[in-house]
Amino acid sequence: MTRAELEAEIRRLEERLLDPKVRADPEAVDALLDPEFTEIGQYGRVWTRAAILAALAAEPELTGASTIEDFTVRRVAPGVVLATYTLPEGGSRRSSLWRKGDAGWQMLFHQGTHFDA
Repeated sequence: MTRAELEAEIRRLEERLLDPKVRADPEAVDALLDPEFTEIGQYGRVWTRAAILAALAAEPELTGASTIEDFTVRRVAPGVVLATYTLPEGGSRRSSLWRKGDAGWQMLFHQGTHFDA
């Protein structure tokens, strides 16, 4: 897989997790998250995989997906990549570790950091 193909694939997966229809479907989110997933939210809260699945299932229906800007992917180990990007609508910088396993690429870790736009 070329760097461009890898970047396109990981961006597609990040966009799926931002899509309101996917976020409202616990099975779809479950398939995208690694069994060992954890998150540090925009304001420092630590989320477990189970807590994220429950929170997204209870999330009010959103009208549209967020727009990703400044997207980059870096390989950090065999089968592991770091994606970084900005979501200008909410004023946050994001980073995600994706791990490729038997189920394909799944998000292992995510962090969002709020900034004043």
